[in-house]
Amino acid sequence: MTSSLREDIGRGDITSQSVVPAKLIGKARITLKEDAVVCGLNLLNYFFPKSQFRRKSFCNEGDFLHKNSIVLKIEGNYRKLLERERVFLNFLGHLSGIATLTHHFVQACKNKKIKILETRKTTPLLRSLEKYAVCVGGGTNHRFDLNDAILIKENHINAVKSVYHAVRLAQQKNPHKIIEVEVKNLSEVREALVAQANIILLDNMSMTQIKRALSLRAQPGNRKAKIEVSGGVTLKNIKKLTKLKIDRISIGALTHSAKSIDYSLWIEK
Repeated sequence: MTSSLREDIGRGDITSQSVVPAKLIGKARITLKEDAVVCGLNLLNYFFPKSQFRRKSFCNEGDFLHKNSIVLKIEGNYRKLLERERVFLNFLGHLSGIATLTHHFVQACKNKKIKILETRKTTPLLRSLEKYAVCVGGGTNHRFDLNDAILIKENHINAVKSVYHAVRLAQQKNPHKIIEVEVKNLSEVREALVAQANIILLDNMSMTQIKRALSLRAQPGNRKAKIEVSGGVTLKNIKKLTKLKIDRISIGALTHSAKSIDYSLWIEK
């Protein structure tokens, strides 16, 4: 957070230093300009610490508020309010955007047994915050980094020629780890089931293919494997998916395509 302020302030806010009296106190309010899930209030102490500012929140982290709702009131040095407003609003808008999009997907998923997850398609160095925002919106985190869990993807499989061998190798080297494998057709689904992968990720499969994969999973001995669907999932087609007996839906768009929520900070005259 400190680095983000340094980046924006540079050697100093020369506009405010030129125009605003040094000791002037300002009273600001932050308002939503559209309906949204509020996310990012936990960063308040970095930008407007209690030791320097009086603050009053009008909602809690994760609340869904409507357009024109007041989120915060902050009182403190006028120059410092101006120095810090843009960076704080940038974080607030970005994280609220992720939380809001996640909220819409969770609401569209009528089957509450199905988990909505993000992916590793996050902004470099902001992964912790973005994954946090997914949780605030009602979603569930996928693996945090490459050491967090085993997820065998197509490029891993190409190195050893088959899904079956890739899963078996991972099991031998990591006997106590959950093994997830990405598959692109029904032949690979069968290999993954035979190899006893814990989670089978159906990548960009059609509805017909997904239903057939679920039929294979339903056969005796295969029922322990969880089915995850990913690729091309939208708010329009997720309802069809949630009618199926899948376990997880991972959506990269939650973090890489969420629209930033528009907030305003206005200081009273």
